[in-house]
Amino acid sequence: MHLSRSAPLAVAASLLAAAPAAALAQSSAGAPQPAADLIVTNARIYTADDSRPLVEAFAVRGNRIVFTGSAREAATLKGATTRVVDAGGRTVIPGMVDAHAHFAGLAQTLRAVDLVGTKSVTEVIARVQAKAATLPKGTWITGRGWDQNAWGDTRFPTHDALSAAVPDHPVLLTRVDGHANFVNAAAMKLAGVTAATKDPSGGKIQRDANGAPTGVFIDNAQRLVGSKVPELTRDEMRAALKDAIARMHSLGLVGMHDAGASRANIELFEDMAQKRELDLRLYVMIGDNAEALKHYFQVGPRSALYDGQVWVRAVKLYADGAMGSRGAALLEPYSDDPNNTGLLLSAPSHIEEVARQGLAAGFQINTHAIGDRGNRVVLDAYDKALAATPRADHRFRVEHAQILHQDDIPRFAQMGVIPSMQASHQTSDMYWIGKRLGPTRLYGAYAWQSLLQTGVIIPNGSDFPVEAVNPLISFHASIARQDARDWPAGGWYPEQKMSREDALRSMTLWAAYAGFQEKELGSITPGKYADFVVLDQDIMRVPAELVLQTRVLSTWVGGRRVYEAPAR
Repeated sequence: MHLSRSAPLAVAASLLAAAPAAALAQSSAGAPQPAADLIVTNARIYTADDSRPLVEAFAVRGNRIVFTGSAREAATLKGATTRVVDAGGRTVIPGMVDAHAHFAGLAQTLRAVDLVGTKSVTEVIARVQAKAATLPKGTWITGRGWDQNAWGDTRFPTHDALSAAVPDHPVLLTRVDGHANFVNAAAMKLAGVTAATKDPSGGKIQRDANGAPTGVFIDNAQRLVGSKVPELTRDEMRAALKDAIARMHSLGLVGMHDAGASRANIELFEDMAQKRELDLRLYVMIGDNAEALKHYFQVGPRSALYDGQVWVRAVKLYADGAMGSRGAALLEPYSDDPNNTGLLLSAPSHIEEVARQGLAAGFQINTHAIGDRGNRVVLDAYDKALAATPRADHRFRVEHAQILHQDDIPRFAQMGVIPSMQASHQTSDMYWIGKRLGPTRLYGAYAWQSLLQTGVIIPNGSDFPVEAVNPLISFHASIARQDARDWPAGGWYPEQKMSREDALRSMTLWAAYAGFQEKELGSITPGKYADFVVLDQDIMRVPAELVLQTRVLSTWVGGRRVYEAPAR
């Protein structure tokens, strides 16, 4: 089992504790061997386990792997009722896990107007108009995915044209990064927002020359209108979550880390797990709500609930905003907005206090930080909390860690903090990030190799619905630092690329470690859950430009097939 080429010895030692149990799962020579329930054979199997990195077969009993090795050896475990899957020489990898995403956000987005890929505000409005034609007057319309950086005019939109085109429905459209909303006049009227409305702490209302709101609300200001949108009922959310699970399974995801869930949603997740409606390894981060945190800190951390479907042992905080809406907190002003250094969404003292509480209660603390100032604030807060309550193997995380000052890069390894990053953000942002930061700060942007060389691991993800759900997009970005059109030639700051082995670990074993799950999942290893994916081509060997053409043929959770691609 391998975390990083230069992982600290303490980390490696913690993983060795799992080895005896795994070894016992392989029957001793000469001992009776019960038949397997499932054998996968005739495959090129990348295990993400350095003790046996490449095998051609494995066997499953119940929902766990009991053997990995040759097809000949696996065949000895075949019984009268054993199901044998001949993979036809295809590639098998461990089930992929998105280490930072938004479960309810994806569920809601699947029911909203899809604005991803729009090239102008005119196109955004056209999609909203089409939706409005299907709904009774007065019904809220929500959408997600607009990005002014992809338009010819990269300024934030104003509501006038949207309000004129859709006057009879309140409209709220979330920017692709989730850190800004674009609303119409009807929505602002329902929310009581006027020129007299003040900017909340950690938020900004875009205004015209007369001080009137233009319809764009950034970071904490989003709540002014967003709080008025009716929530889905419990049954509606359950149905939407099932659709989200099906989408994940179809793309090879067997698990995800939900980056900020409400107590109501966590209770729904648990109810679904009890009823076997998840088929997902769901690592939940509790959203930053005082009452919810008080409740869960009293309950204590819980792991592998409902036969390994739900973990509730982490907290999600926010330090700053995002780069696209210029809300990420920077040490120096934005190069394209010299009077702006971004927004701090939480006071540093709040992050420190929750971190102290988390340490006392046994909870992991994971904080969103994108700008270099945001990251430094989080590291400083963690440093103070850990000094007050020292704890080994706390596995605190910084979510995103996109823009780092060179002085802060070594601090992650020194403090035992995990940078949880999303490779697809780099390929989405690279077209315009230089305008935001200027050339010098780019050396600390999406600095995967710089971090890996200090001895940390990098769990990978997508931040869906901010980015597309497909985990192979982040795999491709990790190894190529190029978009789907293979631009730029050679990759964007190519010295920061990951190896394919590290890219695979980043969405399997490293994601598991970041969720205290490495003894249960993350590799095709005896003793672990039989979570795996069959692919139609070998992503570890094909040219990088072919990776995104890979199809998921089937996805398996606990030895059960939860997705099979339709025949072509």
